[in-house]
Formats: sequence, structure tokens, C-alpha cells
Amino acid sequence: MRVARLNCLVLPHQRRSWFRHIPARETERSIILVRLWDVCTRLCLEVSPIPKEIEVKLRFESAKAARKKLARIGASPVRGAVAGKGGRYHERNILFDTPDGGFARHGQLLRVRVESPPTAGKKATSRVVLTYKGPAEASGEGHYKVRQENEVVVADADAISRILESLGLRGWFRYEKFRTRFALPSSKKWAAGLHLELDETPTGVFLELEGPTDSIDRAASDLGFSPRDYITKNYLLLHLEDCRKRGVSVPQLAPGIIAGIPDMEFGGSVKKKR
Repeated sequence: MRVARLNCLVLPHQRRSWFRHIPARETERSIILVRLWDVCTRLCLEVSPIPKEIEVKLRFESAKAARKKLARIGASPVRGAVAGKGGRYHERNILFDTPDGGFARHGQLLRVRVESPPTAGKKATSRVVLTYKGPAEASGEGHYKVRQENEVVVADADAISRILESLGLRGWFRYEKFRTRFALPSSKKWAAGLHLELDETPTGVFLELEGPTDSIDRAASDLGFSPRDYITKNYLLLHLEDCRKRGVSVPQLAPGIIAGIPDMEFGGSVKKKR
């Protein structure tokens, strides 16, 4: 990953006139982001240079079926620092928000992600990523999910979580999955900038395609999908839909609602919030 300068990122509080004509509670939310920005400046190891996220999800019956189709179009697993055999690794994610759900109410997301080998060992390495995502933006015919995304790699998950909590935020939703990154050969020039990420989650198997819309469409077509198959919902919404299908009582998700939502974890049963 190329290291980018931290000051190239733009958070809401940095926009011109952001503090004008906003309620006191919104000013407090911006102050939290200002303080968090200072913390990230001190703790970051590397910063993602990707300014916007353009992606869709495709649903597969199984990871085996997805891998088979990916192999047919020439995609191969990408080995990473924490990936195990075949490029597969585990993710554990925690979403943070203000007590009144200020980020969720404005379509924003603040997440701490821990990436680790699929089989943990005594000397297993891990990678910790702090991510900010802005509100969803309008996209062509609504086929794609488009939003600002900034990521900072930090050294310690517990430390950054304590810092967020000391700023008045709290972890309100946890979800885990196994991910494998794939890449198409360089000979496929049209796939430049396209990221293929296979996710095995408690709610199903999905392939995320992120990159230029033309590349997304072509890869999806090669895999046997069309734009009507595109999924733009995040894993929280997919998890809530899955809970309702299985008869698990969950609150109706609405702007600012961040209580009573069960975590999305492996293990056979939904872990209810206290």
C-alpha cells in the first residue's frame, strides 16, 4: 500500500463554513472529529490514498462456487501480511458512534477493523485499520454505492478503542467475516484499479467489487451477473434482514438508532446486546 500524506484527507470539520448554522450537538460531534484527527496524526502508520469508494456486492451460494467462478475469469488470490494459505484472513470490526447516534444519523461511519490470520497462533501478526466513511452519494441509476472513504493503519486496536471511548464515542455494533482478496492478471487492462474481495460472513457469501464502474460492470458480467444483481446495502442492513428471516427480534433501523442491534458473529446463534 502506498503511503500518503495525512493532510491530504478531508473530514467534515475541515470543510469551509462547516461550523455555521449548526446545533450545539453537531458542533460537539465535529470537535470529536478534530480531536480524533490529531490522534490519528500521531498514531498512524500508513494512510490509504483512495478518496472515494465505489463498490457493489454480488451474492454467491458458497465460497467454493465463488472461487470457481473467479478462477474461470483468471482471478487469483492475493497474499498479504496477515493472510493465511490461499490469501484468506479474518476480520473483526467494531463501529463507533456518539451516544445519540450522530454519525449514523448523518450516514457516516467510524470503524476499527482488526485483520488477522484465519488460524490464530502465538506469533500471529495482525493489522489494525481505522476507517471513516462519509454519507452515500448519488450514483448512476443507483447501481453503485459511492462514498468518501479514508483509512489509517494504527498500531494497537485496544489503544485506539480506548482513545475513541475517551472522546465520548462507544462501540455499538460488531461484525466478523473471513476475507480473501483476488486480482485479475495485468494483461486485462480494463481491470486496472479493480479490487475483488470475497467475504464469508454469518449472513452469507458475497463478492465485493470496488473500482471504476466500467470495470465493475465488465467483471460482474464475466462472472454471470448483471446490474440488477448488484447489492449496495452494507453488512449491517444485510445482517438485520437475515435476523428477521430467522425470526430474531431486531429494532427497525432508523437514523440515529444504535441500540438493541445484535452483533453479527460466527457461532450459530445471534449475540444479543445487553
